[in-house]
Amino acid sequence: MLIGEYTHSIDDKNRVSLPAKFRSEMGKKLVITPGLDNCLFVFTLKEWSTIESKLNTSSILQSDNRSFTRFMFGGAVEAEVDSIGRILVPDFLRDRASLKNKVVIIGVSNRVELWNEKAWGEYKKVVEKQADTLAEKLGQVGVL
Repeated sequence: MLIGEYTHSIDDKNRVSLPAKFRSEMGKKLVITPGLDNCLFVFTLKEWSTIESKLNTSSILQSDNRSFTRFMFGGAVEAEVDSIGRILVPDFLRDRASLKNKVVIIGVSNRVELWNEKAWGEYKKVVEKQADTLAEKLGQVGVL
C-alpha cells in the first residue's frame, strides 16, 4: 500500500526521486498520466492494466466515457525508475501540473500523486476544513 507525503526536488532535467518505500513497492516501470485536481498520477504497470481494463469496458457511445479515456490515455507515458530511484517527468506533464522546484509526492493507496508544492498546500487546507463533512457523506453511502 502506498501511503505518506514527501517533498522532493525536481531537477533541471525533469527528474524527481521517488521515496525509497514507494520504489520498493512499485517496481522499475511505471505509468505517469494526467491526474485530477491538477496533479499527476503514477501507477504501477499492474495497476495501470486494471484501470485500462475498466476504462476499455466503458461504452464509447457515451461522450463522458470517450472524453475521460482520451484524457487518461492520451497524456499517459511509461517511465522507468533509474538506478538512483528517479523518474523522468515529460515537459508536457510537468507543465500541466505546474511542477516547480519542489514536488510533493503523495501515496494514495494504489497510486502516487505528484503535486506542485504550493497547490498541494492550498488543496490540503481546504480538504482538512471539510474532513468532517466529507466523512459524513462517505458514511451515508456506506464507505466508512
